[in-house]
Amino acid sequence: MKSTEPKFGYRFGKGDDDMDPFQVDVLQFRASSYDIGFQIGKHLKNSPKLSIFKQIAKDNINVKEMEAILRGFSPNLVEELKGIADGMNVPYEKACALFSGYDVPKTEAMGCTSFATKEFYVRNYDFSPILYDGIFTFSQPATSFASAGFNLQLLGRHDGVNEKGLVAGLHFVSNNGYRKGIQSWVAVRMILETCSNVKEAINMLKEVPHAACYNFSLSDSNGQMVVVEASPEQVTIRNGEQHLSCENHFKTEQMRNYNRKSMNNSIKRDAYFQSNNFIHYSQQMMFDHFRNPNSPLFFTEYEQLFGTLHTFSYRFQDSRLLISVARSDEILNLKMDEWVNGKNVVIKSLNGVIKPSLFKIK
Repeated sequence: MKSTEPKFGYRFGKGDDDMDPFQVDVLQFRASSYDIGFQIGKHLKNSPKLSIFKQIAKDNINVKEMEAILRGFSPNLVEELKGIADGMNVPYEKACALFSGYDVPKTEAMGCTSFATKEFYVRNYDFSPILYDGIFTFSQPATSFASAGFNLQLLGRHDGVNEKGLVAGLHFVSNNGYRKGIQSWVAVRMILETCSNVKEAINMLKEVPHAACYNFSLSDSNGQMVVVEASPEQVTIRNGEQHLSCENHFKTEQMRNYNRKSMNNSIKRDAYFQSNNFIHYSQQMMFDHFRNPNSPLFFTEYEQLFGTLHTFSYRFQDSRLLISVARSDEILNLKMDEWVNGKNVVIKSLNGVIKPSLFKIK
């Protein structure tokens, strides 16, 4: 559906000449994990994004190690990887190196901001469009929970919600202590596939072999909200009572030594939430605030790997899902419960505009 008048007096996507079109495909699948993988692999088969994935991934990984981890947490994802390989018509081992999220070279800094209350969760993702799938997927596998979220390297998710009303999002912190392990976007996907609530997600994140330092913002329909601060060496939990914000640095005392030296932007966003009372904002108000280009939470430094690409929000009481992309008048607005029960999404894509990015993959 279309948004008529944004709350903050700005017509998204209007008024700027030096803009590039920006599109996110909306896909939906109700099938076995293998068939879902096959369909999404086929969708991306001829995309220029595939060449970018090849440039940032290793040529090969230890597939047995990867499979042992995925089968221990979310075995259906192994079947989805097999489907992706066949859909793209590439060897399974190559698909594992490209999309499994295991043993991936270090990724540069990305930005993400979230805010949660007992009523809703809202989040912005900030990075470069060059390293962005441009896909939002509704997925209902035969043997795991249905979920909806923004894809990251196909198999993973930036953020999303599952049929149980559990929301999860990733927030990069640093590469301190970097090691061979599972990347955050696959951890988010495993949570959405198999966990019913925040408690179960915490237990999983305590066991996952993390490759890097990330925050995971989690909220559920029981009113629980936490930030899981995860490094390759240890995991701590930061709880929220009435509201909880999350940015790109660790805040608990035992985890602060993992933070980057330069984290001024993250600290500024944290201070912004601490100095403003958003507790009485509705989901729609906060969603519009996050996606408003005039907001302190919206960024345009795409050439520095820090430009807002999408806004994601979920309301727990009625499973209301709100999705938009940068500077777009279009909002994907639906009830997740209705989709789970068989009501298909009509929208095929979300279209916005962004400032051109000068960043190039070498």
